Amino acid sequence: MKTILSLCGIILLMACEKESTTSLFNGKTFDGWEGDTLNTWRIENGAIIGGSLDETVPNNEFLCTTNEYDNFHLKLKIKLTGEEGFINSGIQFRSKRLQDPAYEMTGYQADYGDKYWVSLYDESRRNVTLIAPDSTEVLSWIKMNDWNDYEIKAEGKRIRLYINGHESIDYTEEDDTIPQSGLIGLQIHGGGKAEAAFKDIYIERL
Repeated sequence: MKTILSLCGIILLMACEKESTTSLFNGKTFDGWEGDTLNTWRIENGAIIGGSLDETVPNNEFLCTTNEYDNFHLKLKIKLTGEEGFINSGIQFRSKRLQDPAYEMTGYQADYGDKYWVSLYDESRRNVTLIAPDSTEVLSWIKMNDWNDYEIKAEGKRIRLYINGHESIDYTEEDDTIPQSGLIGLQIHGGGKAEAAFKDIYIERL
C-alpha cells in the first residue's frame, strides 16, 4: 500500500510540474512573439532562425515575447553558426525594447558566442559582462555548430545559467534599481554573417 501511495504521489507531482511548464513556441507560427519577421526572423523545420550566412546582419535584432516574466525557469535549444564577422547570439530576459534605436533591447542577456559563451551580460544598460564562466571549461561543455540545451533560472535577485546540464554562472544582483521583470528576447547580433536558431522553448513560472 505504501508503495502504491508513493507512486501516486510521484505521478501527481510530475503532472503538476508539467502543468506549470508552458511552451513559448509551437514550432509553426510566431504566436506570442514580435519582431522583424519579414527580413530577420523565420521558421524552418520547427525552429526559429534569425540572421543570414550569406549577408552580414546589419545590427542587433531581437524576437521578443509579448508577455513579461519575473521569476522563471526557461529551457530551450540553441544553435549558432557562422564564420565571417562577429558571430554572437543570446537570450534577453527581464528586458524591454528601446525606442532609439527601436531594434535594440536593454536588460540581462544570457550570452552565447566566442569569448562570451554562457556568460551574463547587461545589454544597453551597464554594457558589461556581469559574470562569466571559466573560458576553457565552458568550451568543453558546448557542441559547436550544433544544438545545445540552454537554461536560465531567475529567482528573485539570483540568476543561474546552464549549458547542457552544466551550471556556468551563479549571480546575485546587488543594485536595487535594476528591474527584475520584463520581456524575453532571442538575439542575433549584428556585424557578422551568422544564424542563430532556437527551438523547444519552455518556461516555468516560479
